Formats: sequence, structure tokens, C-alpha cells
Amino acid sequence: MNSDSASENLAHAFMEHRGRLMALVKKNLNPILLKRMSYEDVLQSAYEAAAKRLDYFDAAEDVPIYFKLRTILLQTIADLSRRHLQSEGRDAYKEVKVRGEGEEDDRSGGVIENLAADVTSPVSRVDRDERHALLRRAVDALAEADRQIIVLRHFDDFGNSECAEILGIEPKAASIRYVRALERLQKKLMELSCFRKA
Repeated sequence: MNSDSASENLAHAFMEHRGRLMALVKKNLNPILLKRMSYEDVLQSAYEAAAKRLDYFDAAEDVPIYFKLRTILLQTIADLSRRHLQSEGRDAYKEVKVRGEGEEDDRSGGVIENLAADVTSPVSRVDRDERHALLRRAVDALAEADRQIIVLRHFDDFGNSECAEILGIEPKAASIRYVRALERLQKKLMELSCFRKA
């Protein structure tokens, strides 16, 4: 595929999944970064990163393009977090965002979530992190098709119809795949001592 048609395909795919990608940005971006950038800025950065990796979109044609865009978007968020939150320059945590006229304050939800997270006891946090790590291991051990439907339903919070659309299958097939994937995930989790029945 030549670079012009690859660029057009990327632009089309990005527009098709734009709403989904925006939801991922809002869910995964550290609210502190909103003092330095907008959600739109993050999407733009992800698009620029994707445009530099057109060969990535040609590879593994059996993987839905949404997952490729999702991977690049999450990498972009991680890169932005490293650059802005771990730099030795200005401390992003001490900055205050000045809103323009008519601009909504989109930080309140994230602030509440962060405050709630901060009151978690150290023991609870360690326990939660260990369970998350075990869950991630179990999900990673699943077959690709199972992992995709679990990620879409539980990590990206999509409903059955949207999952079916992303995967290019019928809603009934997506529902069946989801139930079977959950069964396999449960089996994997049961193999881990933390989740074994007493």
C-alpha cells in the first residue's frame, strides 16, 4: 500500500473511532495534565504518532484497527505523562489551569476520584495492586480473540453492539464470544492461588 492511501486509511479510521478514542483519553489521562493540555491535544498527538507508524497499521491485518489506534493512544498518554510529570522543570502538580471564557471545568470528576484514591490505606492499595497484576496476567494469557472482547467490555466499557462493530462480527456472535471469554478468564483466575475457592 502506498503512503498516500495508507494516510487516507489512517485518517478515515481515526475519524471512525474518534469518539471511542476520546473516551479512552478522558478515562486514562492524569487530570493534572489538563493544566497543560486539552483532551484534543492528546488526540492530536496520538494521530501524529500514528502517522509516523503507517507500517504498523499494515502489519497483523487480523487485528482490528481500533486496537492498533488504542495501543498508540495509550503509548502517547504514557509518553506525555512521563514528559510532563517526571520532568525536573516546572512541577505540573503545582500549576493552576486558567479557563477561557465559556470553557467548562473538566477536572472536577478526576479530582474527586484522586481524593477517593488517596484515602485508600497502604495495605488496601497493595492488595488491590496485587489483584490487578494477577488479573492482567490472566487476561494476557488468553487467546487474542478472548483478550480483545474482554478489553473492549471491561477496560474500555463498550456495550455488546459497539464491540461487535469494532470486531466486525454480529452482535450475537460478540455476545457468545464474550461469555466464552469470561469462562476462560475465570478458569485462568482459578489457577492463581489468590482466586482459588477455599
